[in-house]
Amino acid sequence: MSEPAIFNMIILSWFVLAVILFMVLFFFSAPYGRYVRNGWGLLIDNRLGWVVMESTAPVIFAVCFVLGNVTYSMTSLVFLLLWQIHYIHRSFIYPFRLHNNGKRIPLVIVFSGLFFNAVNGYLNGRWLFTLSGGYADSWLLDPRFIVGVVLFITGYVINRRADRILRSLRRPGESCYRVSNVWLYRWISCPNYLGEIIQWTGWAIATWSLAGLSFAVWTAANLIPRARAHHDWYHEQFGDYPATRKALLPGVW
Repeated sequence: MSEPAIFNMIILSWFVLAVILFMVLFFFSAPYGRYVRNGWGLLIDNRLGWVVMESTAPVIFAVCFVLGNVTYSMTSLVFLLLWQIHYIHRSFIYPFRLHNNGKRIPLVIVFSGLFFNAVNGYLNGRWLFTLSGGYADSWLLDPRFIVGVVLFITGYVINRRADRILRSLRRPGESCYRVSNVWLYRWISCPNYLGEIIQWTGWAIATWSLAGLSFAVWTAANLIPRARAHHDWYHEQFGDYPATRKALLPGVW
């Protein structure tokens, strides 16, 4: 069987798994962060877990770039840059800015994240730098690319700022949770998740590919249920939590 045929089978299966994950996560919160609980096997340091599972994505994507058989263009370099900006921060900077204070993460979650990032990195990297046949420099002026990159950058900025606000709520050495009432937190509980969904929706549009779309779908399938879980948790933990605040979309949901 040819690689394009195998690739298409993986893509199809990937979409199906995303739909299943979406439904499951509305009834079951993945056991990391505030939802860590007993019964999930071996635990490891939270920072180490993040580095292990997230670093797979930039490494595999870079390998796909190096081994790609298309004629590299400025467009290809932009895609490489956007991906690596996100994942180098997520893999090697973000974990060390967490107020860890001894937190641990189940090894099964680390392996699950590693598997996702490996497949996702392969699907996007292999498509962009081999199976697509290459993106010409003229794609830089295509409205889909321009709109997609604007959304990607917008989502990235929202995500980063939201994370900074959350970190600022804790004093050095603390690991407790507090409620923010500034910026987008005035209207929604999880602007960091909203930013990431916008970011990878932009990626899907900019790449105009099923691989990019699969990433956007997986991001939404994972973060929409978790935003609902966070929103409900805040209401349970804080009696004065704003009743008008929504989970993910201001004034909507």
